[in-house]
Amino acid sequence: MFSVYVIIPIFQSIWVSFHDWDGLGAMRWIGLANYSELWWDEAFYTSLKNNIIWLALYLLAVPAGLMIALFLNQTVRGIRIYKSLFFFPFVISQVVVGLIFSWFYAPGFGLLYALIEWVSGTGVAILADERYVTYGIIAAGLWPQIAYCMILYLTGLNAVAADQIEAARLDGAKGWRMLWHVVLPQLRPATFIAVVVTVIGALRSFDLVSIMTSGGPFGSSRVLSYYMYEQALSEYGYRMGYGAAIAVVLFGIMMIFISGFIWKMWRDEKGV
Repeated sequence: MFSVYVIIPIFQSIWVSFHDWDGLGAMRWIGLANYSELWWDEAFYTSLKNNIIWLALYLLAVPAGLMIALFLNQTVRGIRIYKSLFFFPFVISQVVVGLIFSWFYAPGFGLLYALIEWVSGTGVAILADERYVTYGIIAAGLWPQIAYCMILYLTGLNAVAADQIEAARLDGAKGWRMLWHVVLPQLRPATFIAVVVTVIGALRSFDLVSIMTSGGPFGSSRVLSYYMYEQALSEYGYRMGYGAAIAVVLFGIMMIFISGFIWKMWRDEKGV
C-alpha cells in the first residue's frame, strides 16, 4: 500500500517533470526544460521566499506548544476546561480557520481592522496588502499548529519519569534548570515529531492560501504548493510537467530538512 500510494507516485512525478504534458494527451520529452524555466521564473522565487518565511515563523509553534503544555500539565481546578479551549483549534477544519481569520482581517467589520483603525486612525487590510498578507496567513496557520504541538507535548509529559523529577528537586533543581536538564531531554521524541510535522505543514501550506487569498494580491502570497496547483490544475494552463517540476523541488526541500532531523536524532540516540 505504501509503495502504491507513496513511493511509485514520487518516481512518476519525477518522470512527468521531464515532459511537456497537459494531463490528457501524449507526453513529450523535453528533458530539463521545465527546471530551466523555473530558474528564470520570478513567480517561483516569490513562492520559494514565502515558503522560507512560512518555515521560519511556523517553527514558533513548537516552543509555544511546549509552554502551553507545561501550563496545562498542572493539577489545578478547572484545568480540563482550559485544555478543551486550547485543543479546540486543532479539531476544526482548516477551511473554517481560513474563513474565521478572513473575517477577522476584513476591512470594515473585521475585529483586527477595527482595532488598528481605533489605535492608529487608519485601518490596514491585511489580506489586500502585499507587505502583510503572508504574515496574516501564517498567523492563521499557527493557531491550530500550536494546538497540535501542545497535544504532542502533553502526551510526552505524561511519560516523563517522576523519580527523575523528584531526584532533581532533592538536588535543588527548579524552574529553568529543571526544564532544561530534566524535562526537555525526556521530551526529545515529542520534539522530533513536532518539528517534523511543523516543517512539513509549513512547506505544504496550500489550504489556507487557497481559502484566504488564492495567492493574491498579485501573486504575493503564493507558496510552492499553491503555485504547483496553479500551473498543473487551474485555469492557467494544465502544465502537468511544469507543476511536477515544482513538486519535485518542494519534495527535495522537505527531504533535506527531514533527513537532517532524522540524522540528528540518530546521532543523539547513539551518543555520537
